[in-house]
Amino acid sequence: LLGSVKEALSYGANTFMFYTGAPQNTRRKAISELKVEEAKALMKGNNIDLKNVVVHAPYIINLANTVKEETFELAVNFLKQELQRCQDIGTSILVLHPGSHVKAGEEVGLQQIIKGLNEVLKDTPYQGKIALETMAGKGSELGKTFEEINYLISHCDYPEKLGVCLDTCHIHDAGYDLSNFDAILDEFDQVISLDRLLVVHLNDSKNVKGAHKDRHAKIGEGQIGLDALVNVVCHPALEGIPFILETPNDDEGWKREIALLRERYFMKGD
Repeated sequence: LLGSVKEALSYGANTFMFYTGAPQNTRRKAISELKVEEAKALMKGNNIDLKNVVVHAPYIINLANTVKEETFELAVNFLKQELQRCQDIGTSILVLHPGSHVKAGEEVGLQQIIKGLNEVLKDTPYQGKIALETMAGKGSELGKTFEEINYLISHCDYPEKLGVCLDTCHIHDAGYDLSNFDAILDEFDQVISLDRLLVVHLNDSKNVKGAHKDRHAKIGEGQIGLDALVNVVCHPALEGIPFILETPNDDEGWKREIALLRERYFMKGD
């Protein structure tokens, strides 16, 4: 964790997202080995608020799987452990991909996700929230529309423990028009409620709107474009919400993107 803070500061960032271990597997070090207290001290000294720091759950978690019972059980058990790690560290936002139904059908997959969320949340000590990520809809991914995300939240036994992570590349690839972001937020508010929006993944897209492919591009170098993404960053309804870059850049690239977005933000006079 200490290394993550140092890396974020090297980009000029004032928040960051991290994994508690490799996102492709379940191997995890003990919290005592993550240098949490040193990381918190460095954050405090550089005006990074821990409540805006985001944890991303590993990609191997698939709560929608009904085809392999062992895969579902692994997802539930590991997600419980991940929430405990977040609680021990002190973070309050865990981003989670809702899951893929693996050709079992959308309704079956949605019900399985709800079942999994209920099992994970019923006895959790976690004081924060799981942010369900909006997805591009590639393959059998669920969570590709605001309606699907809202269905999961409204049918879970613990809706107070759930929020949303809005990914700009994903919603663009799912068919939402980011050139009219006001309309997107209005729809989000009507279907889900803006109160549930906890974090934004800010990414351009290599694909045309509605492609359902999920290939991230550098800010301003994709089909969404710089102006539309600056409008997202500068939207007053999103003030105070952490923005996380997941663009395909090296370290200097992220530093440049943050500087560019910050410059454009102040150019707007906000």
